Amino acid sequence: MRRSAVTALAAALSATLVVAGCGSSDDGAESKKAAAPKADGQDINLHPLSDLKQGGQVKFPITQWISQYNANTVDGSQGDSSDIAKLLLPDLFDSDAKGAHHANPNFLLSANVTSTSPQVIEYELNPKAKWSDGKSLSWRDFQAQWKALNGTNKDYEAADTSGYDQISKVEQGKDAHAVKVTFDKPYADWQRLFDPLYPAAYIDTPEKFNKAWSEKVPVTGNAFKISEYDKTAQTITAVPDPKWWGTKARLDAIVFRVLDFTALTDAYLNKEVDYATALLPEDYKRLVKAPNTDIRRGARWDEVHITLNGARGPLKDVNVRLAIGAAIDRTGINASFSKDLSFELKPLDNHFFMPNQKGYQANSGEYGKFDPAKAKKLLDAAGWKDNGEGKPRTKDGKQLSLDYVLSSGSSTAQVDQAQLVQQQLAVAGVKLNLKKVPANDYFNKFVNTGNFDLTSFRNVDAVYLTMLTPVFLKPQGKNLFQNFGSVGSPEIDALLKKAGQTTDQAEAIKLYNEADVEIWKLGHSIELYQRPQIVAVQKDLANYGAEGLADVDYTKVGWLKK
Repeated sequence: MRRSAVTALAAALSATLVVAGCGSSDDGAESKKAAAPKADGQDINLHPLSDLKQGGQVKFPITQWISQYNANTVDGSQGDSSDIAKLLLPDLFDSDAKGAHHANPNFLLSANVTSTSPQVIEYELNPKAKWSDGKSLSWRDFQAQWKALNGTNKDYEAADTSGYDQISKVEQGKDAHAVKVTFDKPYADWQRLFDPLYPAAYIDTPEKFNKAWSEKVPVTGNAFKISEYDKTAQTITAVPDPKWWGTKARLDAIVFRVLDFTALTDAYLNKEVDYATALLPEDYKRLVKAPNTDIRRGARWDEVHITLNGARGPLKDVNVRLAIGAAIDRTGINASFSKDLSFELKPLDNHFFMPNQKGYQANSGEYGKFDPAKAKKLLDAAGWKDNGEGKPRTKDGKQLSLDYVLSSGSSTAQVDQAQLVQQQLAVAGVKLNLKKVPANDYFNKFVNTGNFDLTSFRNVDAVYLTMLTPVFLKPQGKNLFQNFGSVGSPEIDALLKKAGQTTDQAEAIKLYNEADVEIWKLGHSIELYQRPQIVAVQKDLANYGAEGLADVDYTKVGWLKK
């Protein structure tokens, strides 16, 4: 999911489903595993700007060509797209290593709750903040974004209406640089709204909102702008905007290059990119020996799961979904892929909280247990006839056959995970077909449209709990929000809505955990583990790497002076 949401829908959402780790020695193993990084763990080679030289470029990999830069659409909520959008557009709030949120002074002089009944937020915009077309940021941008995302006009293809649908009005504040937002019901995570901010002139109709940001960014409003989109070379180049009013960026350019995960390590070793994931043992062993390379570790909100599609075929039946959950040995999958990790890989029994996070409790109960006998009983009850060992079950003359969709850019570990699931389901009489699709189509044409039976991807950076709301909301018509498997209920919706309106943190945590229990009961998805953050970075690249819960400030990213 997108980086700010589950993503940090979420990152977001990256298509890379790394399911194994690394060791810290040359043979990729350790005799003892260390504890996982703390919730505020990060390693970014922190340096003051005075230590950085002016100039140079940095090359980052992305998983697919960006087809949509409006992060508030489903296609735009993909992780790489969201990251680039926040590089180019007004970024009102940033999170630190502990996940705390702070107003970005480049755009906001202040943002405060000035009334609690009704809840009113007053923003004071930085008068220097302007769009690249010369217009100042204003309350009209806030109003247009609210109207596009509040759910009243279904022609806007909004990925998430939560929070915006609780706003009653957006108006000018005390002057031209002030914004007043009034809620009809309290909203705890108000800081996540309008971030990034989009210009009214380019989102104020459904046509503009849905299409004006396809494969391009028509207007920017941050330290960088796009200088080149090269679809042939699959690269996107961002350069400093000379009109920028804030701290001058140290880099001359940031180049984003589309790469399959399987090509990433070689690309790093060939100096085609300056950053690579170092989780897989075979990659770690090569990357740790690379000259001028740091291995950096952090604790990101990052979960790996398997999504089940309840909108089509046999999985429409909740008993079949629960049978799939009982037939999959989560502990076995995790153990298989964590054997070479340098620290513990904890089981994940919660859809909202990571094991190293306040609020975490194991909610999976009986629904998270590996129980082949139960799986068979559930399939019997659903009318799927057992035809004996090694043979698919049948019903009304049809085989119990499901598609597990993978990106063609999947790592060997992703494929191994799919094959292991395939073997486990076969024992229960379920035929699982592994279907590889083009990497650039994986999200846009398959995941985002619900064109799968099973698939596995990551939800990342849910630094605001309400970011996860669209992942579990019951879809409305063709709008799946980010609930790509379309599994939900009015009860879950009500709990999530109430949690989003609860400003008492302890009570909100309780409500999210209550919703999580119901999500497990419906067989929405199968949680696997919190993905460790282990990356290889050029040693002299400062203020970048394993950020953990923090946002990246690209004006501070740069190369150390020799």
